[in-house]
Amino acid sequence: MESKNKQENSYARSLIEANLNSIIVIDQTGKITDTNQVFIEIAGKDRKTILGSFCFDYFTDPKKVKAVCKQIFKIGYINDYELTITDHKEKDVLFNGFVYKDKEEKVLGAILMARSIEKQKVIEHELREAKVIAENATKIAEDATKIAEDATKIAEDAVKSKQQFLSNMSHEIRTPMNAIIGFTKVVLKTDLTAKQKEYLTAIKISGDALIVLINDILDLAKVDAGKLIFEKTPFKLALSVTAMLHLFETKIQEKNLKLITNYDKRIPEVLIGDPTRLHQIVLNLVSNAVKFTNKGKIVVSVQLLSQDNEKVSIEFSVCDSGIGVSADKMEKIFENFQQAYSGSSKIYGGTGLGLAIAKQLVEFQGGTIQVKSEINKGATFSFVLDFQKTTAEAVLEPEIIELSRDIKDTKILVVEDMELNQLLMKTLLDDFGFECDITANGKLAIEKLKTKTYDIILMDLQMPEMDGFEATEYIRNTMKSQIPIIALTADVTTVDVEKCKAVGMNDYMAKPVDERLLYSKLVAFSKKPLLIIEHKIGQNLSIKKIKYVDMNYLIKLTKSNPVLMIEMINAYLKQTPPLIATIKKSLEAKDWKSIHAAIHKMIPSFSIMGISPDVEKIAKKIQEYAFAIEISKEINELILELEKVCGQACEELEMELENLKK
Repeated sequence: MESKNKQENSYARSLIEANLNSIIVIDQTGKITDTNQVFIEIAGKDRKTILGSFCFDYFTDPKKVKAVCKQIFKIGYINDYELTITDHKEKDVLFNGFVYKDKEEKVLGAILMARSIEKQKVIEHELREAKVIAENATKIAEDATKIAEDATKIAEDAVKSKQQFLSNMSHEIRTPMNAIIGFTKVVLKTDLTAKQKEYLTAIKISGDALIVLINDILDLAKVDAGKLIFEKTPFKLALSVTAMLHLFETKIQEKNLKLITNYDKRIPEVLIGDPTRLHQIVLNLVSNAVKFTNKGKIVVSVQLLSQDNEKVSIEFSVCDSGIGVSADKMEKIFENFQQAYSGSSKIYGGTGLGLAIAKQLVEFQGGTIQVKSEINKGATFSFVLDFQKTTAEAVLEPEIIELSRDIKDTKILVVEDMELNQLLMKTLLDDFGFECDITANGKLAIEKLKTKTYDIILMDLQMPEMDGFEATEYIRNTMKSQIPIIALTADVTTVDVEKCKAVGMNDYMAKPVDERLLYSKLVAFSKKPLLIIEHKIGQNLSIKKIKYVDMNYLIKLTKSNPVLMIEMINAYLKQTPPLIATIKKSLEAKDWKSIHAAIHKMIPSFSIMGISPDVEKIAKKIQEYAFAIEISKEINELILELEKVCGQACEELEMELENLKK
């Protein structure tokens, strides 16, 4: 029996020592009756000292251990209770305990096990730190995002501020320039000495140059702000190119240069694109070529590179025989405010913005632009753009017509706060023959509209008390009026143009006002039966008026002398048909010089016979085409139209001649 007990005790001892956890056995008072080597090592004392001592003394919180032991003896066990064993380092443990009994189920004591959770604590600590780091990183990321958002907002606000500044600057500069250029034009139409005309012309040229600079700066701002909007309009490329090049005829002649145009006839007649932006690009390149070329020629080429069922790819090139660009400058000339030579602006003028704007206008449309050049041998600027094909007709475009006094009872309301501009608009409208009232802001304009009827409103945008946008909204939404409203704006940014359309304005004009364009727009919106030349690009010109001859003018010219009138009519009837025949014959022979000479002889007779100035415009267009020696189809259409008009005029004059003879 004794041998069996020894064997059991040996087995129990082996189990206790084999356990990797600290084990202590206590009686009901808490005294240690047994322990294993793991606990001895942790306690740092020998077995004899430990046995008989209280277990509470080996933990950092004895009261807590007493409470735990009491709970074990009360309910029989405890699981996973965290405590800290007193050690030279202190060690966190997970405490488990259960009672043990004799054969009669009498509780003898309790067995306590303490499993080290140091590694777990380290892991938990690392996890907490990782969590803190993650939270900090998240906060940093959120802060960075907020900083980025704030920076973006600041940048956007800066762009808006710049746009607003440029808008205000444009308005402030354009307003006085409007008056300066406008009144200069008015005075130039009066009787002047040669010296006075020379001085006034110099003022006008300087003013025009300043307006070009303002437009360049505003265009650059719109590119930077990403506010450029490209239209998708059907237009006739051949006619657009010709019209652009006509603008340089005077300068080309002054410098004794030769302008040559090579146009690829394989290009479809009507394309879809933005003709206005195309004009801007080509005008910048041709202007640059004219500026830096003092002898030789400028060749403008438009070539079809490729096409498919939907689009065409076209290369435009401007080649000159000017001073050229050095190799080290070619990469920089497309940058803002850059020029080929440091002294270019002093010698040739300009701001260095033209090529920068041209490049950005090309690239914003998905195109490419490049330059090839040699010093003193000239330069070739070329760009490639894609255009959509279309079967649609080109958009209706009103022609700018010659000024006429045939306007009766058309009433214009001018809404403008600047006194100088008020005076200029009154001068121009009086000169056109329109009736006009002038008021200083939108509120006063609305009061005028309540008591008087007008045919058209010319509305400034920036005014005190009520601006042009607010006034237009009130007229459209509250007064329910559809009277044509044309905005007069010194700010030509895309934002304001869109806003003009949004509030219900019919059209807009940039200041300084071009008097011919103003007249054209007023005629287009007037309901009066006026003589207007209109055309669809790609279609024949047509004149919408039944009578071509104004006998009242001839009567006034001859002071009602019937003999003189008969003589003058006979002279016209004798000279006109042969001149028409000469023009047609010269067209077949491509004798451009003869066409030019014949037209030159015809033009004075139009005013003598009281024939509308618009017929003279057709004749002058023929002269222009003849001078350019190109696009024979267009000149052919114009000559047919001139023949028709002159034929009708001759018929009318023959009838008048019969009446006079009677």
